[in-house]
This record gives sequence, C-alpha cells and structure tokens, in this order.
Amino acid sequence: MWTTEHTARTVAPAAAVWASLRDLHSGIPLGPASDRFELHGPFAVGTEVTVTPQGQEPMTSTIVELEPERVYADRTLYGELALTFRHTLAPDAAGGTVVTHTLEVDGPGSDQVGPELGPQIAADFPVAMNELLRAAEARAAGDA
Repeated sequence: MWTTEHTARTVAPAAAVWASLRDLHSGIPLGPASDRFELHGPFAVGTEVTVTPQGQEPMTSTIVELEPERVYADRTLYGELALTFRHTLAPDAAGGTVVTHTLEVDGPGSDQVGPELGPQIAADFPVAMNELLRAAEARAAGDA
C-alpha cells in the first residue's frame, strides 16, 4: 500500500467543515476548482458517487466510511488498484478543526505504482482543501 496526505487547520468547527464536505460530495461545488460529484442515493456507506475530476473522465466511487463530523471516505477501483480518499476531522487544540485528506493506493503493485500515480492524483489536494475550508469558514460565519 502507498499513502499520501495533506493536512490543514481552520477556525471553523467540525460541524461546518462536515456540512461543506457533505455538500461537495452531494453535488454542490464549493469553488471553481471543485471536482464534480453526483450522489446516487443517500449520503451513506454503500452509496455510489460519480466523480468527475477537473479535465478528466468521470469515475465511480463508493462511500466506504462515514462518521458525521469525524470521517468521510470513498473508494474508486482503478484496474486492480483501490484508491481510497479519506477526509478526517479532528479538534484543533487552539480551537477549530484539523482536516486531513488522505489518499491510499492499495492492490497488486501499489508500492511500485503509488509513488508515480499518487502524486498526480493528490496534486490538487491543497487547492481542494482550501476551497473546503473557505466554504466551512463562510458557513460558520453565517455567510453560506
């Protein structure tokens, strides 16, 4: 297995981050760089999501983990590889929320393929995280 992650902090509470994350994965873009999501059922484990990354073809993911205000994860099968995208929310000691976006590449050859494929996939994590946190902060301030 190969893994990478991007972590950022926000003054927004976990409830606002979670609401923005749920909006995004339910099909509401958070900004101009947002990937497009189409939810095919309830926002729940087992539901499929069509994900269309910027400038790419759509792919199907399945929600595999969901704990409100704590963790959201979906998995996309890419040949023999499984790509798991996870957002983990934790309280920040200074107040607010620490958000970590993780990509796990698992399956045959993932240790060889991950170092090449993973950084390409995760290259937009900082931009996507910035949009997520801006949306959460606006929501927490009552602007969204």
